Amino acid sequence: MENFTPISALIGGLLIGASATLLLWLNGRLAGISSIANGLLAWSKGDVAWRLLFLGGLVAGAAAYYAVAGGAPVSRESFPPWLLAAGGVLVGFGTSLGSGCTSGHGVCGLGRLSLRSLVATIVFLVAGIATTFVVRHVFVIT
Repeated sequence: MENFTPISALIGGLLIGASATLLLWLNGRLAGISSIANGLLAWSKGDVAWRLLFLGGLVAGAAAYYAVAGGAPVSRESFPPWLLAAGGVLVGFGTSLGSGCTSGHGVCGLGRLSLRSLVATIVFLVAGIATTFVVRHVFVIT
């Protein structure tokens, strides 16, 4: 939390909320990133362009931010690549198991007052806190 500023967090939250709201209002779709990406694998005619644009906007938005703010974050050099790959696989499995990702449940589901999304978001947070504790204090990777 060395670089946390409430203003940037507020602006980011407003942009995420606005994009999720606009996608729902204008396209009737929820802004769950895992569902949007998974829909690209199904490749339905007429259902690909908005998905590519939404995901491209995520990448372009991050690139624009780092271009203005200066440089993207750098990962730790000594962090084992296999652990990053294992983490990605576990996130994908968890997303499938939880029928959605943090953006789908945490932003869109909570916004729709879904009890299922509330439970999923609490589980995400507890798992993230526990994982951070284990990685930082049990499996100390320098």
